[in-house]
Amino acid sequence: MATASARAARLGRLERPALTGVLVREVVNFSSYWRSATFSSTVEPTIYLLAFGFGFGSLVSKVAGYSYVQFVGTGTVATAVLFSSAFPAMFGTFVKYQFQRTYDAILAAPVDTEELVSAEALWIASRAGIYGCVPLLVALAFGLPAAWGMLAVPLVAFLAGFGWACFGITVAGFAKSIENFSYIVSAVLTPLFLVAGTFFPLSRLPRWAQVVGEVNPLRRCVELVRHAAFGWHAWDVARVGALVAFGLLMWRVAIYAMTRKLID
Repeated sequence: MATASARAARLGRLERPALTGVLVREVVNFSSYWRSATFSSTVEPTIYLLAFGFGFGSLVSKVAGYSYVQFVGTGTVATAVLFSSAFPAMFGTFVKYQFQRTYDAILAAPVDTEELVSAEALWIASRAGIYGCVPLLVALAFGLPAAWGMLAVPLVAFLAGFGWACFGITVAGFAKSIENFSYIVSAVLTPLFLVAGTFFPLSRLPRWAQVVGEVNPLRRCVELVRHAAFGWHAWDVARVGALVAFGLLMWRVAIYAMTRKLID
């Protein structure tokens, strides 16, 4: 009764103390496992960069006007963002509400589902903004020319990471068991990962694959990072808008999915 009265007395949505409380809890909790999380989120994309960059790079010297190492080095940022946002959001969210009952404890405080989802997504996106820069730093060490535009890469990674974090929370909210994630990884994330323009240009793919690539939010991240390194394009404002729209859409869907799940 006291909890219900406290919530009824609240005036606004997304109140700063509630968001801050959830974020501080995540930071404190992250300090106990940051090594393993950082390892899994950065090493695999870096291996992709080194394997494809130097493997195919020995066979293909230029792709779309760039050296292949530079092409893959900028594109792999999106891979790191995906690995450090969608996957932790899916598995972490499901474990927290299904097994650990962490969300039940948080919602007993003056925090609602909208604030909980928003804080979780912001935290995961912040990590993705940092982890996404690791492949770029590796590419710089292997010959990618430095450019002032690269300072925008953490922001691009954050925007993309927020959308994919909300996507992962949505999946967790609708999933009946953790085994259901296999369908999403195999049927959704893997195809989108392959048609994002990370490892090869989309112009030589079948028309249907090009269409999928053009509506792929991960593709927008790849393009913006690549343009940050090699020069901005006129349509990049629209690409940023597309990432923002994707993030806002998935944010609202994630809130709906988790509200439905936690009420049940």
